[in-house]
Amino acid sequence: MSVITTVEQLEALYGVPGEASLVKELDHVIPEYAAFIEASPFVALATSGPEGLDCSPRGDLAGFVRIHDPKTLMMPDRRGNNRADSLKNIVRDPRVGLLFLVPGSGTTLRVNGRAHITTDTALCASFTVDGKAARSVTVVDIDAVYFQCARAIVRSELWNPARHVEPKSLPTPGQILEITSRKNIDGETYDKEWPERAKKTMW
Repeated sequence: MSVITTVEQLEALYGVPGEASLVKELDHVIPEYAAFIEASPFVALATSGPEGLDCSPRGDLAGFVRIHDPKTLMMPDRRGNNRADSLKNIVRDPRVGLLFLVPGSGTTLRVNGRAHITTDTALCASFTVDGKAARSVTVVDIDAVYFQCARAIVRSELWNPARHVEPKSLPTPGQILEITSRKNIDGETYDKEWPERAKKTMW
């Protein structure tokens, strides 16, 4: 097996990026990039901490990530499983990466920056949905923002309904928990209770 161990080896293999790959990267949000952020209901949040890396899904109504100004984004944190892996990482290492997806669009938007977490009462209240304020807000100071070309989305046919997997063909969360908990959790009961439990913690 040939292992690449230097940047020079990588550059020899892949060559240099084209002009379009470089000029698209900015240190602030322009109206064209804002359009993707405002249309996106889903973001993958990447963080780093002492225990390692984390990539966590974040989803809400389209536009849930707020553009405070061209250099600052704000993202509400809703109720969840309380692991708070991403938030724990941010407290100890502020570097973050965000990948915005827009259903139906092949173009994704990437943001790299540094974040902090606030529980400012007024700010959390400004993200209220169904009478529930955000538990906290992650504020991202932007270092770089750029669009990602559509090749990965096109190759994967992510938005093609004909390629969608039948959920029943996959293990359910309850089935997985029953195995990983060594049957301390009853999988069938967990799956039956999940819809009602999800309603209570949706926002």
